[in-house]
Amino acid sequence: MKLSNQALQNKSQWEEKGYALPTYNRDDITKNTMENPKWLHLGAGNIFRAFPAMLNHRLLNEGKMDTGIIVGEGFDYEIIEKAYRPYEELSLLVTLKADGSVDKTVVGSVVESLRMDSDNEDEFNRLKDIFKAPSLQMVSFTITEKGYSLVNGRGDIMAPVQEDFNNGPSKPVSYMGKLAALLYERYKHQADPIALVSMDNASHNGALLQGTVTEFVQKWVENGLVDEGFMDYIKNPEKVAFPWSMIDKITPRPDADVQGILEKDGFEDTDVIITEKNTYTAPFVNAEEAEYLVVEDAFPNGRPPLEEAGVIFTDRETVDLAETMKVTTCLNPLHTALAIYGCLLGHTSIHEEMNDTELKALVEKIGYDEGLPVVVDPKILDPKAFIDEVINVRFPNPFMPDTPQRIATDTSQKLSIRYGKTMQAYIDDSEKDVTTLTFIPLVLAGWLRYLMKVDNDGQVMELSPDPLLDELTPIMAQVNLGDTENLEEIVQPILSRTDIFGIDLYEHGLADKVVAYFKELIQGPGAVRETLKKALN
Repeated sequence: MKLSNQALQNKSQWEEKGYALPTYNRDDITKNTMENPKWLHLGAGNIFRAFPAMLNHRLLNEGKMDTGIIVGEGFDYEIIEKAYRPYEELSLLVTLKADGSVDKTVVGSVVESLRMDSDNEDEFNRLKDIFKAPSLQMVSFTITEKGYSLVNGRGDIMAPVQEDFNNGPSKPVSYMGKLAALLYERYKHQADPIALVSMDNASHNGALLQGTVTEFVQKWVENGLVDEGFMDYIKNPEKVAFPWSMIDKITPRPDADVQGILEKDGFEDTDVIITEKNTYTAPFVNAEEAEYLVVEDAFPNGRPPLEEAGVIFTDRETVDLAETMKVTTCLNPLHTALAIYGCLLGHTSIHEEMNDTELKALVEKIGYDEGLPVVVDPKILDPKAFIDEVINVRFPNPFMPDTPQRIATDTSQKLSIRYGKTMQAYIDDSEKDVTTLTFIPLVLAGWLRYLMKVDNDGQVMELSPDPLLDELTPIMAQVNLGDTENLEEIVQPILSRTDIFGIDLYEHGLADKVVAYFKELIQGPGAVRETLKKALN
């Protein structure tokens, strides 16, 4: 059993093992797509194959679409060369259900994969032709939040971006420079309308993409490298739209247990691919069952009927509310709490943490008791039901190979959104008192304890990557287990940072509560567990 069009002809051997195959004719779909492409996706990673490609696949199976997706990759070309083309663009989606069962679906909606590489003249010209096509309705993106950035961590324009600013659209090297150059081809051809849809897990992702593209075009206009009318085209929402979206689906790296299940079936294409750029991928993708995609309905050239595959189309304000609900209350704050305390307590999987009495109780308190009273309700999703699914189905799923160490990455960049927004909501509500918050301050104190690089047993602990570690860990290195002398003075430079916490913890009476918890957490080995027990009882 291999991923190839020829191998799929022997349907019985696949179906006997429980594999769902495409019911559409891939040759016909490929022909239609090549002649009249409607959907191009940029970013060929695991989340694309597990979610957008599967949406298109469902609609093809149901006869509700007659074109597939063309995918381009502008960062890690090895994904195209090693995970797509050897398998004739086919992939296998393994859906990991909480009850222990798995769904295995051969996805055939991707009909062409391309390197978004201006040094590869043939493939970049092919992308230009796709962008020129009047039939093209949308270009979607899963390129991670970093993919939209024009500056480095110090705020300086990155060298490839500056090179593109100076040289124009002829041979761009940066990701956004390549996108702007391809858009210029569409503008020059006949300026047909298009929707550019970020599906990345980034706040106000449509605005982020729009700002980056606009800055590129502005620089090129200023430098006399493109027609001035290109800026008018980009700024006209009836020509170029940048819909906002909220996406939610956990898609971890290819998992060894899943690999074993597939090999036992006789499925041969299970090799995990690790590229030179450290991308982990494979011919198969493993993902959770739950998925949400809410998109602003702004498509000036029409769009695929994705609502019939479960996508929610609405207005921009509602998309923003749905994202705020997820990021500040119903999912992300709970994830971060599990990450911090999971690392301190030696856990290595999120689902394992949900069997930990104290940690399960902690996320319930944060979500139900402290978050829901001030939750932003988008109306299209029920916040209480969303948290119920997160706590009772998604996090405890024993087949989801996700770790607190992964979630703990970049925590300093997340706290202001994941907890600061809720604290600010209490401050803004005249009927609420922010100082009544208990469990959010406990998480913030846990983060200080985490920064000591010492676990609950008193052993040295490796921290996950974070851009502020070099600033913060030397401060926390002054603290030793069992020594609370001068503690307030030591942590004050961290707790006073509104850029980290989103509010002034001292001004609003929360700093003392955080420090008090921190003192308990450093009493000695075992103090993390004891502090949690005391706070939760």
